[in-house]
Amino acid sequence: MSGQIFPPSITGKGAGFSKGVSVLDHAFGKSDPYTLGVEEEYMLLDPETFDLVQHIDTVLAAIHGHELEPRINPELMQSTIEIATPVCRTPSDIEKQLRQLRAYVGSVARDLGFRVGSAGTHPFSLFERQRITARDRYRQLVDQIQYIARRELIFGLHVHVAVDDPEKAIQVVNGLLNHLGQLLALSASSPFWRGEPTGLRSSRQMVFAAFPRSGPPPRFRNYDDYAEVIGQLEKTGCIADYTHIWWDIRLHPRLGTVEIRICDAVTDLDDVVSLTAFCQALVKHYCEQVERGETVPSYHRILTTENKWLAARYGLEAPVMDLTTGRRNRVPVAQLVRRTLKDIEPHARELGADRELEGVLEILSRGNGADRQLRIFNANRDIVEVVQEIAAATEVDAVAV
Repeated sequence: MSGQIFPPSITGKGAGFSKGVSVLDHAFGKSDPYTLGVEEEYMLLDPETFDLVQHIDTVLAAIHGHELEPRINPELMQSTIEIATPVCRTPSDIEKQLRQLRAYVGSVARDLGFRVGSAGTHPFSLFERQRITARDRYRQLVDQIQYIARRELIFGLHVHVAVDDPEKAIQVVNGLLNHLGQLLALSASSPFWRGEPTGLRSSRQMVFAAFPRSGPPPRFRNYDDYAEVIGQLEKTGCIADYTHIWWDIRLHPRLGTVEIRICDAVTDLDDVVSLTAFCQALVKHYCEQVERGETVPSYHRILTTENKWLAARYGLEAPVMDLTTGRRNRVPVAQLVRRTLKDIEPHARELGADRELEGVLEILSRGNGADRQLRIFNANRDIVEVVQEIAAATEVDAVAV
């Protein structure tokens, strides 16, 4: 994977590659393990009203011919811009790439009279006013999913971690299911929807739950089991290819990665880097369990899904089930995050990411993006001010080189 760039054809919710590419033709083991890639989705904003603007084509025209053009892509809505890093070895490398991309996208937007922001939802924009990007794959997606697709005015953060064996990758995904609540609680940044506080820390999760083939993935016995299920969906024409499966965590066979998709788009760049370190060390933790011949623990889907719901509702204050110990009482999700950090810190140190991993403790200390937005809103009850702060925080991170 070293030096590879995620192609536009394999990113995004409506994207895919040509039919006939089998999940059996995977790239697991064809690259260095634990290398990383990150995708972020940004909002395009009016600099005065801070509502969304429908100008992705204007941005794409402005970046034409620039060296970063291959890393900047459209998304389903014309008010969204997606960036994808090249493959990196460490979270520190990810930080450098994202800083460069945020700085470039932010400067282009300002030159065109726009702003950019990163959060799981836009606090007050309405999906009815958004236009679908003029690409065949997005038109086809709306034709297939109808209202559910048109309503999908949400923004996410996706972290890819390379794994060197498909059987190992299956078990890694199974192990990560117990961490869905932790990942969502740390990244939640969408407490508003359509101009109203929802009482949730991640409204994005509730919106995206209506998508088919979303939510936590099922547990697969092995890679053949996975390939058989995906193959059935492809052969019957239910999906064009496996990228039309939008689970919270999924295999990406063409890249040879485990893709962690549950996170809301995150405003603070340092938090993105910390979450990347958290994901990378977790993957290494479970890979090494498999290599030692240990059984990766798994829990009933209803239990892991309940913890995910609690994290979406309460964020870092979520009272979740402690599935590892089997205790009958619930515990704060932050307590489980701290326990996970102790387990994975040695892996982060071996990966050269222990400093970045410490940033997770910062999130626990000061709160996640949703907490930050609610503090600003509660001060003056001004929802436009919330979006102003999102844009300022996104862009301050970008230009502070």
